[in-house]
Amino acid sequence: MRDLGMWLDVNGIRRQGGSTSKMVFDPYSIVHHLSQFMVLEPGDLINTGTPSGVGMGFDPQIWLQPGDVMELGITHLGEQRQTVLSPR
Repeated sequence: MRDLGMWLDVNGIRRQGGSTSKMVFDPYSIVHHLSQFMVLEPGDLINTGTPSGVGMGFDPQIWLQPGDVMELGITHLGEQRQTVLSPR
């Protein structure tokens, strides 16, 4: 888990890429620390921040729009695909 690739594509274009090796705290330390204060269950998500490439950093800024498709994943752990919906 020390050097797993992470990525985010929006509409087939790579927006973000990173690695667990670039994280301030490694995944083992994060899980160990959190599990001292809460019970972690299978399927729980731990949000740790984001690699460079967020939309507000572009000039002009790029924001997700209804219908955009995000595909993201971590090497050897899994991938997911989500479609952005408009507000109700």
